[in-house]
Amino acid sequence: MAGPLKGIRVLDLSRVMAGPWCTQIFADLGAEVIKVERPGLGDDTRHWGPPWLTDKDGEATRESSYYLSANRGKHSITLDISSEEGREVVRELAAHSDILVENFKTGDLAQRGLGYDDLHAQHPGLIYCSITGFGQTGPMSQDPGYDYLIQAQSGLMSITGVPDGMPGAGPQRVGVATADLTTGMNAAIAVLAALHHRNMTGEGQHIDMALLDVQVSWLANQAQNYFCSGIAPTRTGEYHPNLVPYQPFPTADGQLIIAAGNDAQYQRLCHALGLPQLACDPRFATNPARVANRVALVEQLKRVTETYSSAQLQALLREIKVPGGPIHTIDKVFDDPQVLARNMVVDVEHPEFGAVRTVANPIKYSATGIEYSKAPPRLGEDTEAVLRSILGKSESQIRQLRDRGVC
Repeated sequence: MAGPLKGIRVLDLSRVMAGPWCTQIFADLGAEVIKVERPGLGDDTRHWGPPWLTDKDGEATRESSYYLSANRGKHSITLDISSEEGREVVRELAAHSDILVENFKTGDLAQRGLGYDDLHAQHPGLIYCSITGFGQTGPMSQDPGYDYLIQAQSGLMSITGVPDGMPGAGPQRVGVATADLTTGMNAAIAVLAALHHRNMTGEGQHIDMALLDVQVSWLANQAQNYFCSGIAPTRTGEYHPNLVPYQPFPTADGQLIIAAGNDAQYQRLCHALGLPQLACDPRFATNPARVANRVALVEQLKRVTETYSSAQLQALLREIKVPGGPIHTIDKVFDDPQVLARNMVVDVEHPEFGAVRTVANPIKYSATGIEYSKAPPRLGEDTEAVLRSILGKSESQIRQLRDRGVC
């Protein structure tokens, strides 16, 4: 089945994670994505290793795992956009594209004649998405921004980690690049909405995406907690600030998450654990009461959960329909029967190194497909094919561009 974006062409001038994550989504959905990279160097993340992909003989290659995670399904071309010839090729490609995604510093491409106003003049239907750390406006618009910095400035780290007064207390970075990934997702949503607008009106537009804006928006209920109470949320570590019981509990051989999301689930849990008195105790009968008396309740529950093995407790929770589950390490995630049943691991064939194992796109369509036809490309592997098939460049023209170091 063809992907739902079949026939859409994306010019990808982004690198590192937020932009490439956005454009990988488009590639998975069937769009033709042309990734423009610097000759000889490529995307910064090509060098962010180890670990590296291993070849068919088990030897390490120079393909970094970081780069592989966000560039599936794309066509890589090399262009030196510091040269006028390279910039002219970008303009030609933009004129043949539906979408352009870039994450240069604010104003950088405009200084090169490749800003939105420049390209909009020749292609009014172009959807031009700019991704930066802090956006196109404001006192920090010219500052570079990386995920770690954004996690800190957005307040995310202030609510992530062990609470004050406990061993290991302090703000913590989330273990994946949440600001980059969520910005990539929001950028994809924004572009697809703009694509619908263009289909209705013929009009393209500029999309201004900032990592800080997106991470602030993802504070979600924690931001609303502050707006409603006037008190800044703090780190709660293993427990949830608004729900009880909703945290890890000890078992005879480890830990298990119990996530009772309503009073009915809590009552079933108490009866199943042989603690019916806790179900009707006024200190614990409602969620607001349980939040107020968290410590007293959790201690009583722990004394019972630690008498079960993790497998026994998980089976009990499933039987009484109370959410619960293990705290997996990454290797266990990809052995999980549910993850495997949902086909969340996919191999894509690399022309040089064989099958590359990747995490699948989570979208499941009933009538259209997700495409895994192309492994993350080697640097510049599609340059000649793209220049020939899209721009009609002759072999001699491409050779001249190569000889002058343009591509």
